[in-house]
This record gives sequence, structure tokens and C-alpha cells, in this order.
Amino acid sequence: MNRTTRWFTSSGDWRRDVRTFVAGGACGFVAGGVFVLLALAQSNLLVARWSNGARAVDGDSVNTAVVEPATPPPSGTTGRTAIGTSGGAEHNAARTGGNPAAATELRDRRLLLPVDGVTPNQLRRQFSDERSGHKHEALDIIASRNTPVRAVEDGTIARLFFSKAGGITVYQFDPSGQFCYYYAHLERYADGLREGQAVSRGQLLGYVGTSGNAPKDTPHLHFAVFRLTEAKRWWEGTPIDPYDILR
Repeated sequence: MNRTTRWFTSSGDWRRDVRTFVAGGACGFVAGGVFVLLALAQSNLLVARWSNGARAVDGDSVNTAVVEPATPPPSGTTGRTAIGTSGGAEHNAARTGGNPAAATELRDRRLLLPVDGVTPNQLRRQFSDERSGHKHEALDIIASRNTPVRAVEDGTIARLFFSKAGGITVYQFDPSGQFCYYYAHLERYADGLREGQAVSRGQLLGYVGTSGNAPKDTPHLHFAVFRLTEAKRWWEGTPIDPYDILR
């Protein structure tokens, strides 16, 4: 063995040292691969946990550019507890087929039809229509884009909310805090509209549009009504057929 060979070996047997070096390198490569796989698995787990947290806020994302509620809807629900999307509504409501007593109470208040230029005889009952595997539980009021949308009665703006399904939406509580009115697929809000604001019957809330999952060639207002629970959460309640209230 010459001097150069001895410099590269530690035992004097260069063949054995080469085999040792190769075996050690292989073990290091395997160990490094295992470490990388574990790191990737942990990263995916964190991403999944983050995504679940986002869906707990909006339900469809979703969400997307949502405004996180002060008390978010229950995790894993799509923003509703006992029903489907309601054509974009984010409220929780039990499938009761409507609430006749509550509908009668609200009808006696003679609520304003929320879209300018639309008359009651143009409305069509849609509460029980099937929409992508769930019941509509609302009323679609067709109108030209940017038609004014107005508050159906006095009340308070409980929530301004954006979601993938409903798009630009307004949740308005009635004066008694028993009912919530939901206006969805708006083109935009009225200037200066804010949460907590007191509004009066006929006050401008926004404009008809196609935000959210509305067909882009069919501007309309998705209007829903529900009786709030004792918790008075803006997304939670029992649905009432708006057709029975506005006709």
C-alpha cells in the first residue's frame, strides 16, 4: 500500500474501509429519507388542521375572504347545524317544513317586499325545492342587477358576511330579536352600512347581484327568514317560508 492509499484509510485495509464507508453512507441516506417523510407528514397534518379551522368559519371554504364571526358556527358543519345550504344561507335551521304560526305573526306585520319594483304576484313558492341535495328554504326574487334591496322592517344589522355560497350577505334582526332576515347574493352593500346599525323599514341595504354561487346570468336576491334560538346567534334558527309572509 502506498502513502496515498494509507491517507484515505484508517485500518490499513482500504477494501474493508471502502465497504464500511459505503454501508455507513447507505444507512445515513435511509435515515435522512425517513426524517424527510416524517417532516412532510407533520406538515400535511398542520395544513389539514388549518383547513378544517377555515371551514368551521364559513362552511364552504371555505372560505375565502370571510369575516370571522365573534362566535363561529360549530366545527365541521358548513356554517349550519341541521340543514343544507339554503341556496347560500349560512344559518343553522331545523328542517321543519316551515313554521306556520311564525309566518302568520310576520305576515300581520305587513313586511316590505325587499326588492324595488317587484310585486307579490311575481313571487313563486320555492321553500321545499331541492337544490344540490338540500332544500332551498328561501325565496329567490329575480330582478335586474343593481336593483335596490331594502330592509323589510325596522331592526338591527346583526352581521355583514361574505361566503363562497351566499356571497355578499346581510343578517338583520327584527326589533324583538326573535327573527332574522337574510339577504344574499348582493352585488354590493349600501354605502356606510355596518354591523350593529339600527335600520328602518325601507332603508337601503344593498343591491341585487350574483355574488357567491348564484348563476352569473341570473341576478336575484336570495331572501330567507328564520326564528332565532334563545342563544340569538345570527346563523342559527328555524326556517320560515318567506312566500307565506310576503304574499
